Amino acid sequence: MARADKAAAVAQLTERFSSSNAVVLTEYRELTVKDLRDLRRSLGEDATYAVAKNTLALIASRQAGVEGLDDQLTGPTAFAFISGDVAQVAKGLRDFAKANPLLIIKGGVFEGRILDADQVKKLADLESREVLLAKLAGAMKASLSTAVGTFAAPLTQAAQLLGALETKAAADPSVIAGAGSADQKSDAAADADSTVSAEAENAANAASKAADAAEATTDAAADAASNE
Repeated sequence: MARADKAAAVAQLTERFSSSNAVVLTEYRELTVKDLRDLRRSLGEDATYAVAKNTLALIASRQAGVEGLDDQLTGPTAFAFISGDVAQVAKGLRDFAKANPLLIIKGGVFEGRILDADQVKKLADLESREVLLAKLAGAMKASLSTAVGTFAAPLTQAAQLLGALETKAAADPSVIAGAGSADQKSDAAADADSTVSAEAENAANAASKAADAAEATTDAAADAASNE
């Protein structure tokens, strides 16, 4: 390989080491062209599977700040540069290796750490991004429902309290009009009926508004939760 071609290959490998979420090193000895094509197809768009010379890959990895791959860069090596879901790609490689024993997982790099073969396989047991997002959405929905109950409860209680006050005022006007001395009760007797009626009406209006507010809050929160 010409010097310029080597430099270009190292630059490309360096960029892939730097930009990938993880890198898995494999030995592909005796795999057919069809096998490699099937493997690339199984990894989908989450990874790029490429064969590279060990000497160039070692230079590139060091330039990307990755140290410690020397022991894994022996024999024919192909690299899965993972740009998407690490767990999904690790699972794809593990499953393909089970069905095709000629593919050997040698190790890899994840978050700057050098992994051996067993550690790479453990990545396949991690939950996928979709599962984590679904769990997060469920937790957020549960928190929103709790918040709705917290805000709606005082409004509901206020409406119930005002309703009880209205009922008691109808039976005992002194609850709203106030209870003073015997002489004051006598002087206020003429206005008692009108005062009770006005206060009771105000209480009923307040209760109705509180109930409407509680219902509106609950409906809005339910709509928000359903849009999650």
